[in-house]
Amino acid sequence: MDPLFAPIKINKLTVKNRIAMMAMQMNMISNYEVTDRICEFYAERARGGVGAICVGFVSIDRGGSAPLNIGGHDDCYIPGLTKLADAIKSNGARAMAQINHTGRQTYPMMIPKDMEPVAPSAVYCKMTGATPRELTEEEILDIIDKFAKTAVRLKTAGFEIVEILMGTGYLVSTFLSPLTNKRTDKWGGSEENRMRFGLEVFKAVRNAVGADFPVTVRINGNDLMEDGLGSAPHIAFAKALEAAGADAICVNVGWHEARVPQITMGVPRANYAYQARRIKENVNVPVIASHRINDPLEAADLIELGYCDMVGMGRPLIADPHFALKALQGRDDEIIHCVACGQGCFDHVFLLQPVECMVNPDAGYEYLGERGLAEKKKRVAVVGGGPAGMSAALTAKRRGHDVTLFERAPVLGGQLYLASAPEGRREFEEIINDYDTQLVIEDVDVVTDTEVTVKFLKKEKFDAVILATGAEPATIPIPGADRPNVLQAWDYLGGIVGASGKVVVLGGGAVGVESALVLAEEGTVPAETLKFLLIHNVETTEELRRLAVHGTNDVTIVEMLPRVGKDIGKSTRWTMMEDLSRYGVKVLTKAKAVEINEEGVVIDEAGTKKTLPADFVILAVGSKPYNPLEEQLKDSGIEMTVVGDAKKIGLIFDAIHAGHKAALKL
Repeated sequence: MDPLFAPIKINKLTVKNRIAMMAMQMNMISNYEVTDRICEFYAERARGGVGAICVGFVSIDRGGSAPLNIGGHDDCYIPGLTKLADAIKSNGARAMAQINHTGRQTYPMMIPKDMEPVAPSAVYCKMTGATPRELTEEEILDIIDKFAKTAVRLKTAGFEIVEILMGTGYLVSTFLSPLTNKRTDKWGGSEENRMRFGLEVFKAVRNAVGADFPVTVRINGNDLMEDGLGSAPHIAFAKALEAAGADAICVNVGWHEARVPQITMGVPRANYAYQARRIKENVNVPVIASHRINDPLEAADLIELGYCDMVGMGRPLIADPHFALKALQGRDDEIIHCVACGQGCFDHVFLLQPVECMVNPDAGYEYLGERGLAEKKKRVAVVGGGPAGMSAALTAKRRGHDVTLFERAPVLGGQLYLASAPEGRREFEEIINDYDTQLVIEDVDVVTDTEVTVKFLKKEKFDAVILATGAEPATIPIPGADRPNVLQAWDYLGGIVGASGKVVVLGGGAVGVESALVLAEEGTVPAETLKFLLIHNVETTEELRRLAVHGTNDVTIVEMLPRVGKDIGKSTRWTMMEDLSRYGVKVLTKAKAVEINEEGVVIDEAGTKKTLPADFVILAVGSKPYNPLEEQLKDSGIEMTVVGDAKKIGLIFDAIHAGHKAALKL
């Protein structure tokens, strides 16, 4: 049997397979109240074959949560919780809920004005920009009691498992860490004392729900904080929690404040599974690994190799709600993979918007009902095979239309190939592969190497046309822009031309940053060589680190605006900015290129001109819509819609969703 689909017991409860959907902030809650939107979202994942679904987190009080969290701090929320649990259970998955208190990571603006963030000690939080108030012992005992009472409400509502969040830099983990726990009473000081709060929370919950009710914990394997807790204290904590009666341990990694990437695209798949393995080697209850596990073969390997007993997935099940069912049926190639872009999930959370998904435009909209066949079948031409065009073609075909997708290039994908060029952005190629597969499954007629004309569209009698012809790179009107060593970023990222030596990148948007990172990566020592040198102790760790990021090119970005990466999502931008620094890319902001000559690039900084020596200059000064057919089609009588960059330059998320929405309106 595939190890991913063997049943497993948590306490006395049998879970049908080893895939658990992890709790995530979805922003689909209205003032703590469960909505139809979140119920249908999770119901669809339950129908998709996942073994257990953990919702949350669920609030234990208003001072350690926000109105966008699922309410659990009062009996009035039990009917909504019941509805949510039923939506999961009635569709075949075990219903699980996570309880938590945000502690020092509570945003003051999200709680009542008469409350303030609280923590074991008054240590400033960079994430919120606030210093929490130190808890009194009476308040500590009250919070422990609130955890227990919320767990009882969840049990009453019909949830079958309760998970206590004890990591991520929230309240329990800040008691555990000496970085944030400076207390000298029984709740601080020694490791035993710093464990006390988490253990007392667990014991209170266990006593409240009974010995036979499954109670699990989610702890860190490493906080990833400078001078913070590494693996050893967390292993000790896991062993203590097991001794106290924990039925399973889910292993998380990092605090929200940590400056080590945890869930972004540059993090290798299953990168942190080894931390679950370290915990598993020291406990005898089921261990759940999580973070960047988005492929069923990798997930099965982790179980088979003894890294974990279950795999925890979050965003992969947003991207494809039927991930588990497809894997069970041997249809792995049909899975729409999460690419860890963060554009629809984490970026939306930061904006206090409901979670959506770049690669799955239906995510978050399940509550609107099934999007059935169109009232009238039409013959539809989609012109342009980039992300907007592929999305439009798939949705139109699924609605019953006769669809032909045209692309002038030899292959589909458009700018996705450019986005996937940097080493840490290769996941974007997965979108092309997944959508290609879906186009075959849906039997969409795909025609490549073809330039579509209005005459052709009329001749073929198409009822509707979706123009997804994309964009073209912009130019810069300065002397020397036509020199032979001046290259377009699109051509460089696409592998059409090369550049080396001293390279100046003009433009600090996403394409400019991506170009700079590809340039900076060239000449670095490859991973297999680094591993060999490390194993054989050929170089010091510090030298290996230098070799990993020291390339052969000298790269400079020139940007007119005050900062670079303005069009990169918040959840991704900070990692790319750190990569620029790590790889030694020089960044000049508030600087304008005024000339390119044989010496290099002449720039103007606040009225002062200087020349940057350059062997090559990469133009990444933006793009403009490429849309030659719209004007010609206006009087043709053919129904027409323009989507993606052909209409307005935007993110890949915008393109895919625009294509999807246009097809829904046909």
